[in-house]
Amino acid sequence: MDTQQRKVRVATLSVVSNASLTIMKLIVGLFIGSVSILSEAMHSGVDLIAAVIALFSVKTSSIPADAHHPFGHGKIENLSGTIEALLIFLAAGWIMSEAVKKLLHPEPIETIGWGIGVMLLSAVVNLGVSHMLFKVGRETDSIALQADAWHLRTDVYTSAGVMTGLAMIWIAGRLFPAMNLNWLDPAAAIGVAFMIIKAAWDLTRQAARDLLDVNLPPEEEAWIRQRIREHQPVIHGFHQLRTRKSGHFRFVECHLKVDPMMTVLSSHQITEDLTAAIEEKYPDTSVTIHVEPCDGRCEEKAKCLAGCLLPAAKRREIQDGIKKYAFDSR
Repeated sequence: MDTQQRKVRVATLSVVSNASLTIMKLIVGLFIGSVSILSEAMHSGVDLIAAVIALFSVKTSSIPADAHHPFGHGKIENLSGTIEALLIFLAAGWIMSEAVKKLLHPEPIETIGWGIGVMLLSAVVNLGVSHMLFKVGRETDSIALQADAWHLRTDVYTSAGVMTGLAMIWIAGRLFPAMNLNWLDPAAAIGVAFMIIKAAWDLTRQAARDLLDVNLPPEEEAWIRQRIREHQPVIHGFHQLRTRKSGHFRFVECHLKVDPMMTVLSSHQITEDLTAAIEEKYPDTSVTIHVEPCDGRCEEKAKCLAGCLLPAAKRREIQDGIKKYAFDSR
């Protein structure tokens, strides 16, 4: 199974599992009158929408570049992840609203065992599906699948919280019948809301950052810089290293300074070797390298000064060679 098939298959599994859990939670929540379970049904409903968006994005983001999209369609995944995060914020607001109403006007919960059972099932199913989403998302570098995985992993924690609240109400009802702990149900729902708000904030930062064309992570840029340095003394220096990411696609640009007497064939081979090394480490990377002659003069404000790889003696040697070539050409 190739990468694209794996992404689509696990995204489809997420849609099916979320649809099933949403229906079950909604039925049980209405049946026993639990606002925390209804809030979880709302949460799973948002997860279902997010899963559908993720499925659409992973199918679309791998469409090859065309005349109207010369850099490909990768940012659809970033847009998908951002929308998913915003949906969580909306769900959290609804949950808080319903929970506050229940706190002000508490109602008894009937047949708590059903609620505990559906929360346990939800936690187990979402734990398994989120694990698969994380695994495939990280292996394929899919921000959409990772965002969907965070949706479900958050659902695991919130389901456990609701289940704990219902269990405490049930135990207290058996041991201390006169004690009224029904307030724990809406309180657990509020706890659910705060937890998913935190997850939504993290998802927003992760998904939206690449929409603004920020650099690749520091460790990735450091690796690229080290690969360039390994080509010295053939490469005299580099500058204007620019990197960005679009979905699972990376883009790397830089200017290389080489011996001005080097042949076009030799300089082209350097760019080919460097490009191959980067693409081997980070597949689906578009590398653009501009080769420039290095005359050994590193002026104070020169762009290449920070990335200069030449010792002082070598700079003077290059300058002398250029002067001699200019003299002989007269």
